[in-house]
Amino acid sequence: MGRNRSAERRAVFLDRDGVINRNVLNPATGEFEAPLTPADFEFVPGALSAMQKLQAAGYLLFLVSNQPNFAKGKSSLHVLKAIHGRLVEGLTRRGIEFARFYYCFHHPGGDGNRYARFCLCRKPSPHFLLKAAAQFRIELRGSWMIGDRLTDVECGKFAGAKTVLIAEPPALGSVEPDAIVPDLSAAARLILLRG
Repeated sequence: MGRNRSAERRAVFLDRDGVINRNVLNPATGEFEAPLTPADFEFVPGALSAMQKLQAAGYLLFLVSNQPNFAKGKSSLHVLKAIHGRLVEGLTRRGIEFARFYYCFHHPGGDGNRYARFCLCRKPSPHFLLKAAAQFRIELRGSWMIGDRLTDVECGKFAGAKTVLIAEPPALGSVEPDAIVPDLSAAARLILLRG
């Protein structure tokens, strides 16, 4: 018997930093990176409304985020958990529910702790998208991956999903997204238009 396609659902997989919340300047590196403290966490303007619209349209929402700061010795797991708490608080206030939060805490160039290693889950690996597809009966061809790095695009493409890169054009590399938009609000409009 074939798979019952009508029972499969569509999803939007979202990277976190630079998509849902702002990146912040790390004084130690001079680079814009993930928040280093809970106080640094700030939603990108329009991001919450965009996620509400995607949820209302019937998309399951998933977070798929590389978070290597503990592996690199920049942060504690306690702080990473507290930053995630700020995200969840903001989502809950707006009635936004994520089906699952998938974090990869590994990094092969880490600081010698247990997460400083190669893994199967770090993007561009499609590991978490494939896991979600199996657990939640997701039709990946009708789903989207939204991120601000080409590794997000690669992750989505490897899984068979459509992809949106949040960047100012041009942002070309070894793999091209299905669309390039300036922010999550524009990504949501595009997804709702294309279906």
